[in-house]
Amino acid sequence: MKDILDILIIGAGPIGLAAGLEAQREGLSYLIVERGCLVNSIYNYPLNMTFFSTSERLEIGGIPFTSLNAKPTRAEALEYYRRVADSADLNINLFEEVQHLQPEDDVYRIFTSKGEYPARNVVVALGFYGIPNLLNVPGEGLPKVRHYYFDPHYYFRQKVVVVGANNSAADAALETWRKGADVTMVVRQPELGSIKYWTKPDLENRIKAGEIKAYFNSSITDIREREIDIQTPEGRLTLENDFVLAMTGYQPNFSFLEKIGVKLSNDEKRYPQYDSETMETNLPRVYLAGVVCGGMDTHVWFIENSREHAVKIIKHIKEEQQAEKV
Repeated sequence: MKDILDILIIGAGPIGLAAGLEAQREGLSYLIVERGCLVNSIYNYPLNMTFFSTSERLEIGGIPFTSLNAKPTRAEALEYYRRVADSADLNINLFEEVQHLQPEDDVYRIFTSKGEYPARNVVVALGFYGIPNLLNVPGEGLPKVRHYYFDPHYYFRQKVVVVGANNSAADAALETWRKGADVTMVVRQPELGSIKYWTKPDLENRIKAGEIKAYFNSSITDIREREIDIQTPEGRLTLENDFVLAMTGYQPNFSFLEKIGVKLSNDEKRYPQYDSETMETNLPRVYLAGVVCGGMDTHVWFIENSREHAVKIIKHIKEEQQAEKV
């Protein structure tokens, strides 16, 4: 039988790494398990993405993050978190997916795609970038439909429809247009949404000039190999189309939370149950950290305001350990 860990941390994103750093500093045995690569969500961000936050607000564990830019880039963030993991020699198993956990007396047995581990405490630091919000329209399963956008070069001289109104949609529309795509935006709302202040005027000007077409109060109703149908306030419209970039957001892995027994609110928000002071869920010694705490409100928690979750969790675990010794 393997030694019992004080903590098993699910997810090697920034907040999972922060929890590992705190555990290490407090002398607790821990393991971080990640189904993908290190900071997998950031790796899957668009190639040229720039963060809205400044570098110091993306720091974890008090380790400085220096950037050549006012706002750091995806490449700089990847470099920073790699160096954090290496310099602290964090215990991380990558490309190993946690599948289930079950309580056994005073420990949890965590089952993964590569083995199993006993741990007294579990920290669930899952992000939300792994499961896209679907359009739920005919043809969404075609290869031309993408829920992730990476490099604009791919769409040179292609007829591209971008679905969405926020940052991801704005970046995809502007970047693909600049690389020679014929871009049309389809937006459910009557106007553009929450977009970085240095991007929004650029997109508004491109739309005003007719360089990027935009249909507001509209939605895609059908997707076919060479065209799509959209419903507009003026009626249905059919457009020639090569690719659909559905930048409609993402959601946490609710099925995993339900599978392990974390209670969720019985509404469309699906807020998980946890104590905001300790981050402990309805399951004893199972904690939540990071964006997963917000349910479908994925724009509530960010790296900069959820770094403190790691501190709260490790503090509570240490207090519980000390109380048991008394």
